[in-house]
Amino acid sequence: MNSIKNLISLPFRGQGVLFLLLFSFTMSAQNYPSGKSILDKVDRNMSSKTRIMTSKMEIQGGRSVRTLESKSWIEGEQKAYTEYLSPAREKGTKMLKLENQLWIFSPSTDRVMQISGHMLRQSVMGSDMSYEDMMSDSPLLERYKAEVTSEEMIEDRRCWVVTLTAIKENVNYHSQKIWVDQERFVPLKMDLFAKSGKLLKRTTLGNVQKMQGRWFPMEMTYKDMLKEGKGTKMTVVSIQFDGAIPAGVFNKSNLK
Repeated sequence: MNSIKNLISLPFRGQGVLFLLLFSFTMSAQNYPSGKSILDKVDRNMSSKTRIMTSKMEIQGGRSVRTLESKSWIEGEQKAYTEYLSPAREKGTKMLKLENQLWIFSPSTDRVMQISGHMLRQSVMGSDMSYEDMMSDSPLLERYKAEVTSEEMIEDRRCWVVTLTAIKENVNYHSQKIWVDQERFVPLKMDLFAKSGKLLKRTTLGNVQKMQGRWFPMEMTYKDMLKEGKGTKMTVVSIQFDGAIPAGVFNKSNLK
């Protein structure tokens, strides 16, 4: 008789175990912060009214490494001016972004050229970054829906894994997956996907330092997953947040 009772009770016990597992999973998911709250904190670290920065870009090709140094002046999301300082071959090349327009001055041709349309998909100075990547400075929450999907470790840092899905048609990447340091709220890794789900680009960020009251990554490596080579490493040599920028910097006449 006891054996019969045990057999009868097994399905109910199984349902109880299943219920507990589902309940635990639901409670665990509910403990995740919202994607919006995380990206808001990331934005406070990574964004500023103005930014004046000197950086080195190492383009790590299959057989050689090219190093370029540049200085940039950035105001909000709409204005950016960059001048290349070295090597001699690229020295004097200048780029100006005003809203959704981009111009480049090449000293070798002594011409100013506007980059638009399909040309925005071309590589910047042979790097793993495209002109489209440079133009996409608006906050992620204006372009994507954000959801925290899990937790993972990046080296010794515990991260929130945030999945971003496009809410607009005119985005460079249909979805993104970013790993955000839970303590410092800085992205440590970013995967960018096509609408098909194919991984197009990967960015890793490191050497995070406290600067002017914010955490900021001083090294970033960009890798075009469709190209050969080890990627493009960007190292911030110096950076100033919210500094004064002369009015004439963001002027087309400043390109020549």
